[in-house]
Amino acid sequence: MKLSTDMERRSYGIRARARWTDPTTKRRVTRSEIVRDEAAAHEFFDQLRDSSTKGIDVSMTLLEFVTSIGDKWARGLDPTSTGETYGYGLKLRVLPALGHLRVTQITAGIIDRTIDEWEQRHGASTIKNTIAPLVRVLDEAVRDGLIQINPAKNRAKRSLSRNAFRGQSAEQSSPRAHAIPEMKTLDRLARACGKAHQSYSDFVMLAALLAARSSKVSGLQVGDVDFAKNLVVIRRQVFPGEGGLVTKPTKSRKERRVPILEPLRPVLERLTEGKQPDDRLLVGPTGGYLTTATVRDATNWDSIVAKLGLPDLPRHGLRHTGATWMADAGVPLHVLQDIFGHASMETTSGYLDTDARHLASAAEQADAFLSAAGQRKQARRSGPPGKAPVMCAHVRASSLAVFLVPLSTGKRAETVRLSTGDRPTPPQGDQTGTTENAPGT
Repeated sequence: MKLSTDMERRSYGIRARARWTDPTTKRRVTRSEIVRDEAAAHEFFDQLRDSSTKGIDVSMTLLEFVTSIGDKWARGLDPTSTGETYGYGLKLRVLPALGHLRVTQITAGIIDRTIDEWEQRHGASTIKNTIAPLVRVLDEAVRDGLIQINPAKNRAKRSLSRNAFRGQSAEQSSPRAHAIPEMKTLDRLARACGKAHQSYSDFVMLAALLAARSSKVSGLQVGDVDFAKNLVVIRRQVFPGEGGLVTKPTKSRKERRVPILEPLRPVLERLTEGKQPDDRLLVGPTGGYLTTATVRDATNWDSIVAKLGLPDLPRHGLRHTGATWMADAGVPLHVLQDIFGHASMETTSGYLDTDARHLASAAEQADAFLSAAGQRKQARRSGPPGKAPVMCAHVRASSLAVFLVPLSTGKRAETVRLSTGDRPTPPQGDQTGTTENAPGT
């Protein structure tokens, strides 16, 4: 496409004008802009030539670009949940903050400063759901050749890991911090919620002891409970969407099999009695679904948890409760990942933080070793100089006990206890030349 250009000096700058014939409509098109000098005028002309080559206006703003691509940025997202949430983030926060800027002017620094402003008003989850659509929109700009790299890449990760929890310690930001400490407290919470209606008490027990989100609890059917295998299968969820609640598969599109814990068994037996497999397991006071919002409002949740000494406990903290208890019980990490439905092992490992009791016990063991008596005992074990046996460590994760076995003799050494609990069985037989984890790791 041939581009005709000219410049005209004015008292307030230079008018740069370009004209060309639209190849589709055959109409003559004129674009002009007031710039401060000839260098800026030539830059304007170069932008137009670049636009004609790429078939897209490289000077368009972010708002104009989003309008031009429509919903292409949301390809592959569930429109009833993730897509809808990202759409709100784009419309309510991204476009008001950055929509007036040209796409080519948006830099990583601008995005970082915008995130800093958002963090003063919004939580980590909201920020993540705001940056994610921006990343997707700018990915479209890269594909169209409008920009070379996406400046929003890794911005969400930067925010969540460095800034969003800047006022919290590592312990406070752990999912374990939002867990109920013991079964007695969970029972008290369930009874308090049950004063509004029994279904709210059942909701608390199901969410905690299945380590399930409220949407998954609402999606349970009677046929999902298998007493013969001692399992509850989580297959679907009920999620707020356009026009009301929507029933759909789980986020990962995979079933989750969760073991039935004994405190939950009587609740499940009562909820399934006399019902058909396709019936809903949990029904609200008026026959509808229970959501986290309805439980909060109907039970006066904030007041109840404050009286229990858990003022910061959200409804999602019930899921963290079950997950934390199963982790503390010594369930293997890969099994926990399947139960919780985590895509990443790293997410699951967040529930395995060593608590203060384990650390205190470890300190006692180290102090005993460093004492004079401990050093003499260690010297007797080591034997003559130069003949110290090579030791093999056997670790049992559920009790944090370490067995030290001399590889050269096969004789059993003493067990070093790092925590309280049931005494594990030391390894037996010849362990020469092997290093293995004991059962339970």
